[in-house]
Amino acid sequence: MRTSPRRVAALATAAAAAVLAGLLGPAAAHADTPPSDDISSDNVEFVTNVPKPEAVNNVNSDLAFTGDYAIGGNYDGFVVYDISDPESPTVVSEVLCPGGQGDVSVSGDLLYFAVDYPRASDECGAPAVPVTDPNGFEGVRIFDISDKANPQYVSAVRTDCGSHTLTLVPGDEEREYVYVSSYSPSVNFPNCQPPHDKISVIEVPLEDPASAAVASEPVLFPDGGNHDQDNLLLPTQGCHDITVFPTKDLAAGACMGDGILMDISDPLEPVVTEVIQDENFAFWHSATFTNDARTVLFTDELGGGGAPTCTEEIGPERGANAIYTIKGKGADATLEFASYFKIDRHQGDQICVAHNGSLIPVPGKDYFVQSWYQGGVSVIDFNDPRNPREIGYFDADSRIDPDIQDNDTWSAYYYNGYVYSSDIERGLDVLKITDPRLRAAERVTYDEFNPQTQPVYRPGR
Repeated sequence: MRTSPRRVAALATAAAAAVLAGLLGPAAAHADTPPSDDISSDNVEFVTNVPKPEAVNNVNSDLAFTGDYAIGGNYDGFVVYDISDPESPTVVSEVLCPGGQGDVSVSGDLLYFAVDYPRASDECGAPAVPVTDPNGFEGVRIFDISDKANPQYVSAVRTDCGSHTLTLVPGDEEREYVYVSSYSPSVNFPNCQPPHDKISVIEVPLEDPASAAVASEPVLFPDGGNHDQDNLLLPTQGCHDITVFPTKDLAAGACMGDGILMDISDPLEPVVTEVIQDENFAFWHSATFTNDARTVLFTDELGGGGAPTCTEEIGPERGANAIYTIKGKGADATLEFASYFKIDRHQGDQICVAHNGSLIPVPGKDYFVQSWYQGGVSVIDFNDPRNPREIGYFDADSRIDPDIQDNDTWSAYYYNGYVYSSDIERGLDVLKITDPRLRAAERVTYDEFNPQTQPVYRPGR
């Protein structure tokens, strides 16, 4: 979920850009050692690419999956892909509905879409307005996607500071919830005033989704978050992203300067049970649990997704994943640092940083597939949380082959036998992992998959 130079310029102010420059120093200004001669490792196969359609042709963002369809978010709306034949996906529909960010989650016939750049109203055709406009709309749009060829706009819910990301939280037969993460960059934004130490919880009545509304605004940092660490991109003013593990009433929040664990047994009133900080982390960006919820992997978006951080000079511990083991349960759960992981395929002056990924569902094992912007897609073995290692990659790179368009991948997720990469510029890439160690994942199938709403997987399910 890109906090790019565009985002820094538009939302985080020049002060944040100055912090970014201080974080990266002179190492960001020159090329590093050349990459590998190969575009992909022997166990990762490029299958196909679907270019971005003309109607929705801005920055590609996140993905969600339902049945034989992938939903691709974009700063200008979303695209529905038919992936019933993963080796030949097709575009089913394009919904032009600009609003920035475009984080998506799907639930049955409903699609939730994050709006983080202010518009004149909540309607799809509303023009952009300055961030200083107190009447600008930001929040969550809701669509009916029962007809994949013709999605219909249902309603929208305004939230404080808009919706940088969103997370579906299942409820009961009558309702479900959406956790809305956002943050306050400065006092210059009338609709987003600091301190912003909360999230918004939208309650959606399933029989009447048009009446969805903010039901609570739990404060996660009543004493204020991390404001003092020298290398923070921005001090903690809310969360960037939250991953929930509903079957275990557990959530992990990546909250700018802090990582947190939460008890979500009451979805309307999540309770923070653990807060951690890491002197090497500049921007806690996202989180993923292992299937047994004994380990959680956090990512650090050093540089805000707008700078080269996969270099020898930056090193292996900044702009990396941090892996923590979870000790205890419930209110007694604590996080214990295990290790860092960062790709060692140095990318020179290309923009590269840890970004969105998901577990590869091998029962009883811990494998992860992840995007690194222009660093490509990485396959990671972290079965030993103290010794994670890359075991595969896909890195389309014109430095290797001038006829190839560079990759710039926002998110990479494993779904029903294939990896789908939402590439900011290339469109949708489809990959196949052929590593025998991961073959058991092909027996795990999902009817629906939102990567920030983690399911428990078992063989054949």
